[in-house]
Amino acid sequence: MDVFPQKLNSICDVPGIRVGHAQNFSAQTGCTVILPEKAAVAGVDIRGSAPGTREVDTIMPTRLIQKIHGLLFTGGSAFGLGAADGVMRYLEENGIGFDTGYAKVPIVPAAVIYDLGVGDATIRPDAEMAYQACVAATDDNCLEGTIGAGTGATVGKILGQGNSMKGGIGTCSIMLENGIVIGVLTVVNALGDVISSRTGAIIAGAQTPDGKSFLNTIEYLKKFNPQSFPPSNTTLAVVATNADFNKDEVTQIARMAHDGLARAINPAHTLYDGDIVFALAIGEKKGNLIQTGAVAAELVRESIIRAVTTANR
Repeated sequence: MDVFPQKLNSICDVPGIRVGHAQNFSAQTGCTVILPEKAAVAGVDIRGSAPGTREVDTIMPTRLIQKIHGLLFTGGSAFGLGAADGVMRYLEENGIGFDTGYAKVPIVPAAVIYDLGVGDATIRPDAEMAYQACVAATDDNCLEGTIGAGTGATVGKILGQGNSMKGGIGTCSIMLENGIVIGVLTVVNALGDVISSRTGAIIAGAQTPDGKSFLNTIEYLKKFNPQSFPPSNTTLAVVATNADFNKDEVTQIARMAHDGLARAINPAHTLYDGDIVFALAIGEKKGNLIQTGAVAAELVRESIIRAVTTANR
C-alpha cells in the first residue's frame, strides 16, 4: 500500500476539518474544538474506566443521531464539560445544527481530561474559552504539544504528579493511494509511559525519585502493589477521514484505532484512565473499513509520540 505524507501532517489535512485551541497557560488548562465543514458521521469507543463525557451517548450505534456538528476536548475534569455550551453557541450563531423544526440544535459531544492536579484547579475551561477556540478554528492548524486541551496534560503518574512529564496534543495524517486521507488528533494525559515505536524504549513517563531516569511503570508494577493510584489521567483521540462510512463502520474504526493507543502507552485503559477514541467520516470517497481502521491505529500511536516529543522539548 502506497502512502503519501500530507502538507501539514495534521488532522487538518482531511478536507473539511478545522481545529481551534484556546487555553489559560497560567492555570495550565484549555480546550480544543474539531469542527467539520458539514455534519460528520460519528462513532465512538470508550475503553478507559473513568471517562468524563457529554452527549456521547447520542452517537452510540443504536441511537437516533447519525452525525455531529462539532467535537470538544477539554481540561477541567467534569467541570470542563460546561465549555461545550460555547461550541453550541458558536454553531447556532452560524445556523448549524440538527433541524428539529423549531430550532437547529448543534450536536456537540465533549470529553474531558483530568488536569486539576497542575496549575490552578479553580480555573477551568468554560463556554467563553470554547467559543474563542471556535473563532480561532482553522484548516491550516498544526499546533502540537502544550496547547488547547493538552495544556495541563501529563504522563507517567504512577508515583504521582511530581514524578510525571508533560503530555499534550499530537496530530498527524496520511493519504492512501486511493485518495483517502486519514488524520488523527490526540490529547495525551496518561497514567502510563509513552513508548517509542522504533526502539520500544520509554520516551516520556514516570521518573525515578531522583529525576535522573525513567522509573518504567510496568516494571514497577511487577515489583510493587500500590494501594492507590493518581486519578488524574485520560487520553482522548479523534480519527477523521474523507471516506464515506456509516455509523456502525466509523464506530468500528474507533475501536480499531484504540490499538494505537495501547501500542504507545503502557499501561493503557486503566481504572483511572477515561480513554476514548472518536471517529468521523465527512467525505464521499469509497473507503475500506479494515484498511482505514488499521492505518488509524498507526496514526494514533504516532500522534501520541508527537505529543510528548513536542511538549517536552
